[in-house]
Amino acid sequence: MSPFAKNKSGSVAALGEEKLIALIRRWLGPVSPPAPFGIGDDCAVLPATKMRRLITTDPVIYGRHFNDALPPAAVGAKLLKRNLSDLAAMGAQPAAAVLAVTLDPRVSVRWLEQFYRGLAAAARRWRVRIVGGDLTQAKNFVGAYLTLLGSAAGPRVVTRTGARAGDAIYVTGELGGSRLGHHWRFTPRLAEGAWLARQSAVRAMMDISDGLAKDLRALTPRGAEPAIDAAAVPVSAVARRLAGQTKKSPLHHALCDGEDYELVFALARTAGRIAFEKAWRRAFPRTRLTRIGQFVRTEKFPVGALRLEGFAGYEHFQVK
Repeated sequence: MSPFAKNKSGSVAALGEEKLIALIRRWLGPVSPPAPFGIGDDCAVLPATKMRRLITTDPVIYGRHFNDALPPAAVGAKLLKRNLSDLAAMGAQPAAAVLAVTLDPRVSVRWLEQFYRGLAAAARRWRVRIVGGDLTQAKNFVGAYLTLLGSAAGPRVVTRTGARAGDAIYVTGELGGSRLGHHWRFTPRLAEGAWLARQSAVRAMMDISDGLAKDLRALTPRGAEPAIDAAAVPVSAVARRLAGQTKKSPLHHALCDGEDYELVFALARTAGRIAFEKAWRRAFPRTRLTRIGQFVRTEKFPVGALRLEGFAGYEHFQVK
């Protein structure tokens, strides 16, 4: 569905800002509390917490993160979910969000209503309060920027640093399905991330948004590199179907396409892998977990292992 109205009467220009804000409050419903704890004041007042706070932001932009093929409700849900995935990557739980939306005056009110209702449905599911935001206009542009506040789910948050040579590399789920819909159908790994943060043997973690081949560099310790078992990479069935259309290998799609929103983490070499994997299966019997390799000293790279230097994920600002 195109975000643009066919005539002015169906566009946001026909409403103006004040009427539009009133509608947005109605579309969001109970996920947006009354002021000063929600929309309506200069700032939103949030309750104090004893846990450490985490904050992240991500947008959805027309022509980059979505197009006319994506239902507007799915666009709203994707906006929240890709921010939730960032919290999951550090073992945090969501609390509240603010949303800045930039619209061409020609944007359809019907499209915008479905966008906000999709966002509200996702917010209800993951217990996120939408507490404020901003509206502004721009020519030939539609974009929404969500800032999400969360709290540590336990005494520990996991960062991207901390991995060491010898540590095992694990990923959740399957990789390579984003081009055929996974980029908006995914479920953020909030429960899994919180569980992993409680395991002291998990040394570093992040979510996969730009492709494993690129993102894994952020976890790699100095003087080491990831040695990947190509046969172990959990390639999705979608990536295998896509390979027949693109003439690129299923493995290439799994490593490079991005927007998988799975978790990749380093498990200490001293950890009991069998016991760890057994505990995972008890906690998450429906979520696949795969050991795909380990970090090794560059001078000790094993024969037969896959080097990722020949693969590239999504690189922002590069024109292809």
